[in-house]
Amino acid sequence: MKSVLTMLFAAFLISTSSVWVRLAELAPSVSGFYRMAIGGVLLIAICLFQKRRLWVSGQYLSQLFLVAVFFAADLWLWHRSILYVGPGLATVLGNFQVFFMTLFGVLFLNEKIGWRFLLGLALTFFGLFLLVGMHWSELDADYRMGVFYGIATALAYTGFMLSLRRVQGQKGALTAMANLGLMSVMCALILLLEALLTGQNLMITTVTALGSMLALGVLCQVIGWVMITRTMPLLPVSIVGLLLLLQPALSMVWDVLFFDRPMGSNDYWGLLLVLSGIYLATLKARRQKATHN
Repeated sequence: MKSVLTMLFAAFLISTSSVWVRLAELAPSVSGFYRMAIGGVLLIAICLFQKRRLWVSGQYLSQLFLVAVFFAADLWLWHRSILYVGPGLATVLGNFQVFFMTLFGVLFLNEKIGWRFLLGLALTFFGLFLLVGMHWSELDADYRMGVFYGIATALAYTGFMLSLRRVQGQKGALTAMANLGLMSVMCALILLLEALLTGQNLMITTVTALGSMLALGVLCQVIGWVMITRTMPLLPVSIVGLLLLLQPALSMVWDVLFFDRPMGSNDYWGLLLVLSGIYLATLKARRQKATHN
């Protein structure tokens, strides 16, 4: 029960990340930079305090850099999607990485898909149609672009997950916390360079923005992810997947409560179908992982 509550609390913390991005009202790459810089420095400090290794080789670091590139792209796209379509829908769209991960497995790893995945895919796309497709012609150009940014976020996150899995699967790999800390710092530098090259203002001028960036870096990037990585091995993977669906669901709730997102019956049904479809589509992968463990 304690592990379930811990995972629920971690999902709750991470679900607020899109809210902090919206509240800060900073340029997208700037908020991403502060999140990764604060989180990365804290994670590395924890590793140093616990005397964990932070070095393997130059080749290993270059592979982690690729992970950072994908995550920087993920934040670049996701933060822009948040600005255009709101925290809720942007987070839901980002969770489409489930389908891109499976597609990669089918195309390159000779994995097979079953009826659960196909049913989940159908439910998800019908739910997405209810959320945005029914009124697509009435949406303005920015909103449409935000939807595309959200789907592209899922693609970038897929690249992040695949490249991180490759790094962590190596013999003699660093701990998950060390990998996350180093990756976060490199990601922060990438986003900082992009922000400087595009002339984005790096100054934090309001208390709200400062508090939002601290919450994003400490609560979401460090506490939330550390709780998840430590708790996942203690629970059945099917339960983990179900509990983590709380994140996109709560992100939509926060969007309605704090940013006055209008929600009709079609939106509620659409959200329910999307979340159900994502869960169904990942059942096979979770069962295989559970058997393997």
